[in-house]
Amino acid sequence: MASQPLTPAEITAALPALPGWKFERDALAKEFKFGSFKEALSFMVRVGFEAEMMDHHPDWTNVYNRVAIRLNTHDAGGKVTAKDIALANKIQALSWTG
Repeated sequence: MASQPLTPAEITAALPALPGWKFERDALAKEFKFGSFKEALSFMVRVGFEAEMMDHHPDWTNVYNRVAIRLNTHDAGGKVTAKDIALANKIQALSWTG
């Protein structure tokens, strides 16, 4: 069963609880900056475990101390769903950089 995309109003209502996250190009997006590559990698490993438990995986890149994350749901046509909001909240809780 496919996930249901959220409306733009539902996404906008969720953003105040997600500091620094933006809704752009049909995804939730944020770039995290850490003190070192090791910190960025540690963050990615922690997020990876949470994402795996949710069976919902981010589209992300890492360059040295930066991790850029985009979240949307493939089975919802690449749109933002409640699963993306839930994972963004978990990611935000794991971040020590804001």
